[in-house]
This record gives sequence, structure tokens and C-alpha cells, in this order.
Amino acid sequence: MTSSSPYDMHAEPRRRPPPRHPAERPTVRRMRRRRRRSVLLLAMLLAAGSGAVGVTRLNAPGPGGTSLAAEPSLARGAAEADVPAAPPTGYPTAGPGTFAVAQGRSPVRGHAGPLRRYRVEVEHGTGQDADGFAATVDAVLGDPRSWIASGELRVQRVPEAAAADFTVYLATPVTSERMCAEGGLRTDRYTSCRLPGRVVLNLARWMTAVPDYGAPLDVYRTYVINHEVGHEFGELHQACPAPGAPAPVMQQQTYGLDGCLPNAWPYVDGARYSGEPTDGV
Repeated sequence: MTSSSPYDMHAEPRRRPPPRHPAERPTVRRMRRRRRRSVLLLAMLLAAGSGAVGVTRLNAPGPGGTSLAAEPSLARGAAEADVPAAPPTGYPTAGPGTFAVAQGRSPVRGHAGPLRRYRVEVEHGTGQDADGFAATVDAVLGDPRSWIASGELRVQRVPEAAAADFTVYLATPVTSERMCAEGGLRTDRYTSCRLPGRVVLNLARWMTAVPDYGAPLDVYRTYVINHEVGHEFGELHQACPAPGAPAPVMQQQTYGLDGCLPNAWPYVDGARYSGEPTDGV
């Protein structure tokens, strides 16, 4: 049987909610919008607070009281160095590229010949004192077994750049490599070098010498000073004369002794000691 009612007789008619007061709807909407704005504002404040904490940590002063951000040269040097992570070595592998100058001047050493004046500089942040390093350089170059034994030159350390004929630098591996590369020399952050007017000693070699050198660190330090300054005085590389013999100071002892024994001096027993010249400088 078909009913003429518009509703199904077996179902409950759908009930509509009672009508709201005309002023109720806008008020509820405004309250909801206000709650959403409050939640959003709270979230923004929390995000800003966490960001501020991160900045404070990055810019916090180090042991010396200066933050990295406040020292652009240090931040720039660290980025340029691009040094892979490595175990601690006891010395820095990179530095800011700025130097401290040893003060004062040494006595004139040597008895005859032209006076060669030199300056000594140590890169900041190496942990090495410029005056202490200069005292070692002075002692080596002023020793009677060093280059002044020829009787053809004298040496003196001076603090003024304008008065110096050459400068002896002690620099981190990254900085020394960059300095040597300016003259087209490749050191692989390992060796020292000499450019005209510049003797660049690698801090890594100064602190550790080389493996299996077979002599105390002081001997290697004396060798590397005499070797690189020898280049400044016009000396070329030399070969080991014979197995078991002392190595000439102009032999590249950093790369190996080739059967010779370590030797740090150009004059042995009062006489110039040398080997056959080799290619390169």
C-alpha cells in the first residue's frame, strides 16, 4: 500500500536544531577566532625563544672571552682551512693567518762579510711564544757550526720589517701551505719551505719532527732552521754522500735520510760538510 505522506511511516522524522538567537552566531565565531590567534601567538613565541637559545650558544665566548662571531678573522680562517676531522695532535692545524713579531734585537753574530738581518714571527694561536721561538732561531744562526762559520756573512735579528732582509715564520700546517703555495711550492701541509725573503717553518714539523728521524727533537729543529735559511743564503739541495755518513744539512732530511745519519749543521769539525747537488731547491 502506498502512502500519500511525504515521510516514510517506518522512520522517525529528522529533527532540526532549534533556531539560534540572531546575536549568538557572530559572538561564537569571534571567540573561536580569538582562541586560534592566541594559540598561534603562543606557538610563535615558543619558536622564537628556542631560536634565541641556539644563537646564544653559538656566540658564547670561549676560554679567552672572545666569541667566534666577534672575531671574523678566526671564523673566516676556520672556514677556509677546510681541515678534515682528525684526532687531537697537541697543536692546531689551522690558525688565523696573523702573526706576533718577536721584539728586541740580537747581537750581531759572525766575524766578517755582509750583515744579513732577519725578523721572526709566530702565528697567533699556535701556543708558541714569539720571543721564545726567536731565541731558538738566534741560537742556531749564531752558532759557530752554522752559516756564519764561512766567515763570509754575519747575522742579526731585528723587529722592524723595513730593516729585515728576510723573515722566519712559524705557522700552522694550513697557513704554511697557503704561504708556500704563493710561490708555487707544494707542501701538502707537511713540509716547510723558503720563498725569497720568507722562511716558513711548519708548526707540525716543529712540534713532532718526522717519524724515524733517529735524533732528538732539538736536532731536527736545528736542522730545519739551517736548511731553510740555507736556501735563503743561496744553497741548493744535496744528496747523502754514503750510508752511515752524516747527512748534509741541505739534504731533504724531512723526506728521509737515505742511509745517512741525522745532522743539523752545515759545518762539521770546523769544515764545510756537503754532498752532491741534486735537482730542485
